[in-house]
Amino acid sequence: MKIRPIHQDDIPAILDLMELGAPYVRARTSSDYWLYANLFSTTCLVADYNGQLLGAIIAFRSQDHPENLYIQDVITDPDHRRQGISTALLQAVRDAGRRFGCQRLYLTSEPDNSAAHGTWTNMGFINVPGDHIVNGVEIISDYKGAGKHRAVYELRLHNTAVN
Repeated sequence: MKIRPIHQDDIPAILDLMELGAPYVRARTSSDYWLYANLFSTTCLVADYNGQLLGAIIAFRSQDHPENLYIQDVITDPDHRRQGISTALLQAVRDAGRRFGCQRLYLTSEPDNSAAHGTWTNMGFINVPGDHIVNGVEIISDYKGAGKHRAVYELRLHNTAVN
């Protein structure tokens, strides 16, 4: 398996892969994936095995707070889960964040996504304190806008920037 940047030719396969993540991961438009492939390919990656996409991670370094790298989506093909694919994708993004000098990798999750909570805490992410708790998970109300409550997770990075 090779972890590599998203290519424009991957867009149809990425759309199909993201559809498998419903209801928590939603496919964006093909124009969005074009943008990721052409402007954010350092942190928008796929796990490729002989031309088959087994997983993808979509992440962005903040322009307003360049010390932060935000993970938008992570997906592994259901037929290939529990094989270390998401871990490998996350490690590649973590390495990119360190090269950029980022201090924090973070993401959000829907309050009822207990599988995501287990995954992120097992990978070393900390559930950021919120204003209420759902099933033992800290939730921040209206984090992504009115009515869009989210669990927020962060992983502190050791600064090993390469200039």
